[in-house]
Amino acid sequence: MDISLKLDELKELCKDCTDFICRQKEILVVSHVDADGLTAAAIICTALDRQNIDYKPLFFRQLDENALEEVADHGADLVIFTDLGSGMIQEILERNLQAIVADHHKPKACPAQPLAHINPHLVGADGANQLSGSGSAFLLARALASSPGANDDLAALAVVGAVGDLQDMASGQLIGLNRYILDIGSRAGAVHFSRDIKLFGKQTRPVYKMLEYSQDPYLPGLSGKEDACIAFLKEVGISLGGEKWRRWIDLSQEEKASLVTAIVQKGLRNGISNIRLERLIGEVYILLKEREGTELRDASEYSTLLNATARYGHAGVGLEVCLGDRDKAFDEAHTLLGQHRQNLVAGLKLVSKRGITPLNSIQYFDAGDAILDTIIGIVAGMSFQMADRSRPILAFAQNVEGDLKVSARGTQDLVRSGLDLAHALSLSAQAVGGVGGGHNVAAGATIPLQAKQEFLEMMDRIVAEQLSYKNNIK
Repeated sequence: MDISLKLDELKELCKDCTDFICRQKEILVVSHVDADGLTAAAIICTALDRQNIDYKPLFFRQLDENALEEVADHGADLVIFTDLGSGMIQEILERNLQAIVADHHKPKACPAQPLAHINPHLVGADGANQLSGSGSAFLLARALASSPGANDDLAALAVVGAVGDLQDMASGQLIGLNRYILDIGSRAGAVHFSRDIKLFGKQTRPVYKMLEYSQDPYLPGLSGKEDACIAFLKEVGISLGGEKWRRWIDLSQEEKASLVTAIVQKGLRNGISNIRLERLIGEVYILLKEREGTELRDASEYSTLLNATARYGHAGVGLEVCLGDRDKAFDEAHTLLGQHRQNLVAGLKLVSKRGITPLNSIQYFDAGDAILDTIIGIVAGMSFQMADRSRPILAFAQNVEGDLKVSARGTQDLVRSGLDLAHALSLSAQAVGGVGGGHNVAAGATIPLQAKQEFLEMMDRIVAEQLSYKNNIK
């Protein structure tokens, strides 16, 4: 289906429920605890506030039976689910909730539907890279605008959510319905996009740290090696700075071009393929209304700041930042970000000490209760620097309920070879009495503690089938 037709269908779904929304006195906005969920909630909350509609936000790590009971107990006139809900439509309806779902995860088949179900998969689009949860929320918010274009500035938050959900990674830029939203934000003067180096930290990190923490692409001889990065920059002729370390945004265009050329040449000498090196350059997204040199200026850094709030039980802080608080909430978010970085470093040290166990087609580590289950997926992705990049990595962490949280991460190379972690985790978790889902390159599950071995064996078998099937039909 043509992208414009998909868009028209989603717009119609949004338009059909706007009158109903505006008639409600109190609305509960229920969302997920990550950057995409926070921005999705902020988009809807802002749109409701601009219509003078009272709302209350509520965040969950996972929408399950207990979460839905809590939602139902609020007795709200209407519940708007953002960045979650598509996998629980039947359960939502069984509680007689007046509900609208704006999500992007693969929905489960259900004969009945809520008041509106806004999801790219329902119109033939891919929720892994063509529209995020915040994107679905933005389409709904745009339909709620009191006048044409009144909510177009919220496209900036939708871009942050999409980038936080890694929707730009496969193509090096936002595509599909995300692209439509990006164009709206650009015309509204909220977002600027251009081609630049894709490494994280261009606004706030010293250049040598930006190189040191590079994971995609992984830079042999540089990634994870601080001294080597400093020596490399000096060799290229890049001044590191005086009293203050220079950041990427402090370099001249000539210095940036020289450094990119040197990185590519070093990568080629170390056997990195052209395809991987091409990921070094891509589209980057600048929020024009935010101050330069802060995390909020760059969509990628903004999303990391938000993750540092919601994943530690402070979703309200992240939401306030999204809603415009640049004082108390932003200061709190900064403090949480510092703690988040320390936790990630500690997590990586733990993985390095305990090691990663290889199976036939996957690899895994078990953090027990030493790494928070809310950040285990981030640690898993970062652990590729010490892992076999030809296999997806699974990470286990025990949650407060005593179950096992599973986070799985792959690479775009593996996805191109047939990997679909969402499908594999969903099947494997369901088989052992758990639940799972997500996207092809990143997914999660919750399973009983005693089911770990059976789950691993099934995952290993399914991933092997996925990768061998794609290779056999080439």
